[in-house]
Amino acid sequence: MKHLRPVTKSSRQMTRIEYKKLLSGHRPHKALMRGKKSTGGRNSQGRITMRHHGGGHKKRFRDVDFKFNKKNVTAKIASIEYDPFRSAFIGLAVYQDGEKRYVILPQKVQVGDTFIVSDSAPVKTANRMPLGNVPVGTFVYNIELKPGAGGVLARSAGNYAEVIAQDAGYTHLKMPSTEVRRIIGTAWASIGEVSNEEHRLVNIGKAGRSRWMGIRPTVRGTAMNPVDHPHGGGEGRQGRGLRRAKSLWGKPTGKGQKTRRPKKYSNVFIVSRRRVGKRK
Repeated sequence: MKHLRPVTKSSRQMTRIEYKKLLSGHRPHKALMRGKKSTGGRNSQGRITMRHHGGGHKKRFRDVDFKFNKKNVTAKIASIEYDPFRSAFIGLAVYQDGEKRYVILPQKVQVGDTFIVSDSAPVKTANRMPLGNVPVGTFVYNIELKPGAGGVLARSAGNYAEVIAQDAGYTHLKMPSTEVRRIIGTAWASIGEVSNEEHRLVNIGKAGRSRWMGIRPTVRGTAMNPVDHPHGGGEGRQGRGLRRAKSLWGKPTGKGQKTRRPKKYSNVFIVSRRRVGKRK
């Protein structure tokens, strides 16, 4: 982590990741890149459906493989690269038959290391196997919910889930949110923890840097008028005047309140709910 000299007010607290020490310096593989138009948080009708999105630097999309449908073929990591669309580092995996794919990299993986996707793969960092074959106590990432559908859980920088039990064809995983969840044992996962664990320590430092990242300003509800937000209104600086915090649409938010739908389809797979609030 790089701390800047305070030559300006905004650089006093600013921190950056030292990419030169962590990346291999290779140029991106053009065959696995394409342009991606920014929506600015708008839908096809031009209405804002995701607030605080817009602007930002132009980015080229990397086609990352999450399905890992090339099994029993050893792959070698040819590069460690930055991906502007995600917090984790990606690597160019070159398979023995010559095919190249981008994959999310785990921690402590170097250029030249190999991995394999197989039912009988050893429990080694970056290898991928069904959850039912993973020993209890192992850390996994890029986890599938449905076999063959591709990894959807624990994909961002520094994240991982811990295998805590194997029971009746299901694997019990402790998620980064502290939730304990059952997942079918035939779903696949990779061994290890996601790379770029220092990402959580980055201090953006100034508003302009947020705009470069495509993040627009967030206005507090208490600073709005009553017509614009449930927390709005009042003479001068006021409290929200409500027992529980609400979102713009009147739904409970923050302060340890439960926001999950009571009849959500996946409730049957949750063994233990996540801890909410500031003291996780």
